[in-house]
Amino acid sequence: MSADSLALFALAGTADYAKRLAARLEVSLGAIEERSFEDGEHKIRPLVPVEGVDAFVVHALHGDETQTVNDKLCRLLFLLGALKDHGATRVTALLPYLCYARKDRRTQPYDPVTLRYVAALFEAVGTDRVIALEVHNTAAFDNAFRRLTRHVESAELFAEHFASLARSEKIVAVSPDAGGVKRVELFRRALERRSGQSIDNAFVEKYRSGGVVTGGALVGGVAGRTAIILDDLIATGNTLLRAAKACRAAGARQVFAAAAHGLFTGGAPDLFASSDLNGLIVTDSVPVPRAIPPSARARLTILDTTGLMAAAIAAARG
Repeated sequence: MSADSLALFALAGTADYAKRLAARLEVSLGAIEERSFEDGEHKIRPLVPVEGVDAFVVHALHGDETQTVNDKLCRLLFLLGALKDHGATRVTALLPYLCYARKDRRTQPYDPVTLRYVAALFEAVGTDRVIALEVHNTAAFDNAFRRLTRHVESAELFAEHFASLARSEKIVAVSPDAGGVKRVELFRRALERRSGQSIDNAFVEKYRSGGVVTGGALVGGVAGRTAIILDDLIATGNTLLRAAKACRAAGARQVFAAAAHGLFTGGAPDLFASSDLNGLIVTDSVPVPRAIPPSARARLTILDTTGLMAAAIAAARG
């Protein structure tokens, strides 16, 4: 590899995504060795020279059927450190999904700010940059790191998907809680640009205390309109279901739910069984869990984010 050339690496679990990203970038994935030992320890190393290269490691940090979140984080850190140790000019973590992003502030006495601790781990192994797709809170993400960060927005991708619907239906962009209003506003503006139509907005009240969620009042008008509920991720799906029911109760004609990250914890059976939703749209940042049966998968539309990430790499390389 020539000096300052782009080198792209990927760990197990993100290989399919990385192959599609590499094809967009017209590069080959760098070979690595991943070994697991009997006691649960890991060994990760590049199998190609990396001195002088601009190295990017793509890995989605979500738990799945084979590895926990912490396993994936540990493996990623080890590879980033090895690349830096062996002379890579710059090392960038490219994260379709960033773990612990939701724990970005203290909500109770003695609470940890886990996102900041995760950032410190990246810094400790010599990571130069972190690029992440649709984090929970962009300000908290930027503040947690003492390295260069780049946040990749998904608003334009969802706006492109819904543009044709917005030309034929009166649309309301809905946040499932007050905390997501800024994210939904970005989407609303993008959808207006792409569709040439006026898009209204709304949000659903939500309060969480001691793990108990209350609230549910809808602020904004959806009667006779198509509601698009947008969030950063879907875990159990309960938040989106609450918002969908509120929209239906207020007279929405159709309800779609969209989120960048489809974690679908436990298969999210109630979400897929709900008749309140006309469709579910997520991105490919996280593979669809095996726990979701084929009948439920048929309700999903999955959008390709490799174009966004390829553009982020190009912008980072300047």
